[in-house]
Amino acid sequence: MWLPRPVYEAIPYASMAAGAALGGAAFFLERGPRGLLFALGGLCVTVGLMLWMRRRAYRAGLRDYAGRPLDD
Repeated sequence: MWLPRPVYEAIPYASMAAGAALGGAAFFLERGPRGLLFALGGLCVTVGLMLWMRRRAYRAGLRDYAGRPLDD
């Protein structure tokens, strides 16, 4: 599946923002599915961080292998 570069680059940040929003919503709710919102928020933040770290490590490996900076 092909995604435009700006969309592809925004996925980790959007996932982390959604997780923070879910966690914040759960914090301010007085009743309802607070535990579920906290769990989903934590999952979204974790997925976003994993994507960001894997991309960073991959790009660092390419720089080390090629010996020159990538076009960003």
